[in-house]
Amino acid sequence: MRYAKYCMLAAGVVAAMFTATAQVSFVGNDRPVYQEGQSSHTGSMAIYVLHSAQGVSMTYEASSTDDVTWYKFGAQGAIDMIELGGIVKNGTTTTMPQVEANQGYVIMEGVNPTYVWVADYSTSPLQLVSATVDPESDCGTALINVEGSGNPIKYCDINGVEKTLDRDIKVTYNTREWIADDYHWAETQVIESESQFKSVIAVPAPYCGTTFTVSGDKFLRFWKEEKSVSTLNYSPRAINVMVRAEQEERNNDNEQTTGGGVLGGSAPAKITFTAYCTDAVTFKEWQVSDNQEFTNILMNFSQDEVEYTFEDAGTTYWRFYGANSDGSCEYYGDPITVSIGESVLVCPNIFSPGTTPEVNDVWKVSYKSIIDFHCWIYNRWGNLIKEFTDPSDGWDGTYNGKQVSAGVYFYVIQATGSDGKKYKLSGDINILRYERRDYGGGTVPEEPR
Repeated sequence: MRYAKYCMLAAGVVAAMFTATAQVSFVGNDRPVYQEGQSSHTGSMAIYVLHSAQGVSMTYEASSTDDVTWYKFGAQGAIDMIELGGIVKNGTTTTMPQVEANQGYVIMEGVNPTYVWVADYSTSPLQLVSATVDPESDCGTALINVEGSGNPIKYCDINGVEKTLDRDIKVTYNTREWIADDYHWAETQVIESESQFKSVIAVPAPYCGTTFTVSGDKFLRFWKEEKSVSTLNYSPRAINVMVRAEQEERNNDNEQTTGGGVLGGSAPAKITFTAYCTDAVTFKEWQVSDNQEFTNILMNFSQDEVEYTFEDAGTTYWRFYGANSDGSCEYYGDPITVSIGESVLVCPNIFSPGTTPEVNDVWKVSYKSIIDFHCWIYNRWGNLIKEFTDPSDGWDGTYNGKQVSAGVYFYVIQATGSDGKKYKLSGDINILRYERRDYGGGTVPEEPR
């Protein structure tokens, strides 16, 4: 008989209690029964997938002495059920001698329902014959053509909504992953999952040579009968590039630098530009322009790494361009800005070497972007007592390892800035020396001598 208004059971209250699904079992199956876990997808209904339903009976073990009645339902859900006959009862155990697969069941123990759907895998088996890479694959996507079949395994929930079980068909292949901490591309395995069989599967294009293996499904995996097919070795077309620009640091206490992570600042600035390319990048070029749109290319370098020393004031933009062998996949890096400041050269006229350690005890110029430098220091008789060509260097007030006397000395400087400015400077250097005496409460400097 048809149970048309199940929702009116128990004095108009919907009996939504779900008894333990462990009470349902199957006899006669030659492989374990796959059970889909309850989730928001399956609701309160347990789903069992049999390798084959032929010759399999389904048994329900009651947890009480209440009457047990079996119903089946289909596309209309549990609201339109048909009571089943032929159920064999043995104490608290009731059995359907031959389960009808691809069918839903409601087993009523008193007023408490157990909802079950039984699927027969043998009616929708996964078949995998071969796999090839589609030549239409592009720079971002690899298309895998799969010859085979695998119809969806469908079920209806208790509300009559048709749904499909996830088959979890996997595509396994290798690609390259960027390891930021170590600055390199590492080969790694990727596993993509498809819920259903597809004759064409799209996956992110790999960055290295690999084979694609299609395997499944989760039911065959559960029965340890997983099928798989693989493509021939695939040569990558897709490309990717990571770039880095590192500036050689100078910690000169008298040099004016930009700082703040900005590339450039005071010339000469040595910067190394490095491109880390994936396997298919065959054309490599660092491009230099005077504008961010790169409409005017000033220089180019056909290599992964370029070490360049900037000596001219101004702003330039660098980017890396890469392409595969036929130019079908290209990479344009974001512009890297390098700004070199104009030159500055300022000379002090007084210092006090040997008086207060590390405080004004070395005569140094203050400078920025000086790319050529020569300094001579003379005493009052015109004798050369110090000569140096590095603006970060200085004079500690000694000659031949001994402190010179306090007084006036003279410097002459010739230098060139990054902006082309020529410097010809000369002037006095006044050396002050203090005698220090202890007056009990501390040392007090006297007048310079």
